[in-house]
Amino acid sequence: MSNSNNKIYAGIDAGGTTFKCVIATADAQILYSQRFPTTQPEETIRSCVGFFKDMQQMHDLEFEGLGIAAFGPLDIDEASDTYGSILNTPKPYWSNVNLKKEFEEKLGLKTIVNTDVNSAIAAELWWGAAQNCRRAAYVTIGTGIGVGLVQDGIFMGSPLHPEMGHIRVQRHIDDQDYKGYCRFHNDCLEGLACAPAFEERYGSAKELPTNHKGWDIEAYYLAQICLNLTLTFRPERIVLGGGLMLAAQFLPKIQKQYEALLGDYLRGNVPQASHLIRTPLLGDNAGMLGAIAIQLE
Repeated sequence: MSNSNNKIYAGIDAGGTTFKCVIATADAQILYSQRFPTTQPEETIRSCVGFFKDMQQMHDLEFEGLGIAAFGPLDIDEASDTYGSILNTPKPYWSNVNLKKEFEEKLGLKTIVNTDVNSAIAAELWWGAAQNCRRAAYVTIGTGIGVGLVQDGIFMGSPLHPEMGHIRVQRHIDDQDYKGYCRFHNDCLEGLACAPAFEERYGSAKELPTNHKGWDIEAYYLAQICLNLTLTFRPERIVLGGGLMLAAQFLPKIQKQYEALLGDYLRGNVPQASHLIRTPLLGDNAGMLGAIAIQLE
């Protein structure tokens, strides 16, 4: 690692709303970055390619490679003919787009593709909230909900990846009528707790009062995924990322709901919620730096 800190890497945090392009070193120093809206594939890819080529020319840069941390579902099997392809996604126009092929052909860089959550937990393991953990999980709450799991440096489920955003959860007693946002399952975890589902019921999170019942309902659902992770994977750290987690009062609500759901079971054998459940130490940069982290050995 120490011998590669001066090497420069390109990365893309390819989200359902925004593609965040980054140029950074192997020690997580961000040199340049740019965001582009996720529109149709041809337009979005063209914008990203243009950014990297412009930066190469303006600053005389040589990239070691390109990492893409993408929304899914995604083919991350490196032995597959369709490695790097987005599969049947709810995001219009993006199903079957092969990100690896598109960017390798246009940039001429070796390209590694992984899920946004796998990449984010890799970044948090390298530089952030999950450092020195053997088992860690990352849950992102955005356009959808995704979960990445790592044990001893290995992404769990490889060459596939978990789809825990679509597990069934118990509805909150005050949230019985909402149909759910997921077009596949309606009221799965993603259908009840993703950012669009939150906004459909309560409006903008930035404008919602801290004492609004919507925060408690959302916390209840996210506490359930944390509980399920504890009972099945026993992580040392669960990192919760996404725009909703920027609300300062929100994390303690999730931790409190988690403790209530766990009860006295495993008391003393699992970390306290305040230690176990955290927000990303890397903040909004976790996804971009994740695209760098998946390129490092």
